[in-house]
Amino acid sequence: MKKMKFSVITLFPDFIENLSEYSIIGRALNSKKIKLQTINLRDFGLGTYHQVDDKPYGGGTGMLLRVDVASDAIKKAKKGSKNGRVVLLAADGEKFTQKKAEQYSKLDELILICGHYEGHDKRIEEYVDEKISTGDYVVSGGEIPAMIIIDATSRLIKGVLGKEEGLVTESYTQVGNSRILEHPQYTRPFEFEDKKVPDVLLSGDPKKVTAWQEKHTKKSKLV
Repeated sequence: MKKMKFSVITLFPDFIENLSEYSIIGRALNSKKIKLQTINLRDFGLGTYHQVDDKPYGGGTGMLLRVDVASDAIKKAKKGSKNGRVVLLAADGEKFTQKKAEQYSKLDELILICGHYEGHDKRIEEYVDEKISTGDYVVSGGEIPAMIIIDATSRLIKGVLGKEEGLVTESYTQVGNSRILEHPQYTRPFEFEDKKVPDVLLSGDPKKVTAWQEKHTKKSKLV
């Protein structure tokens, strides 16, 4: 029987590993119908304090997950992986649906990246297969959304369910008649594997930076 593997890149591996204590998922793990691996993002951090984030170029509040740290963690997760999919949990990702869960349940492995802080360096998106959001709201980190995806997907894997169960600038802020999705953001390093931060963000010109940010801000209908 097929056994699907979930690999979760996170700053809080203990939080994810608590799934083994949880009802259906716990039973599925104990019966080896699914496998769960956590990868501690801090293991790839830089310097004495294993830093994984940095301030955004162009200014702004909060900290962003670094692309170099995330890339190393993804490489670790993908080692030995086959028929796997790398998913970044992000506010502006495709909405997670039952249809998406069905697609995931056919994979051999799903690698989930749990963000934290204000957001992530835009270049991280070039190292993943897709971005996913579990809804139009903001949470402190990607761990709970990751658990939602693991739960919803696992339930569709044969043998997991028993017979008795059966088969203001922040994203989504309202601006006028629309909701916004934040513009792309970048942090150090300036250049990573030939991918550079847009020059305008280092121009030192607040008007140009603001214009660039407004141009790249997405808007959706108010629902």
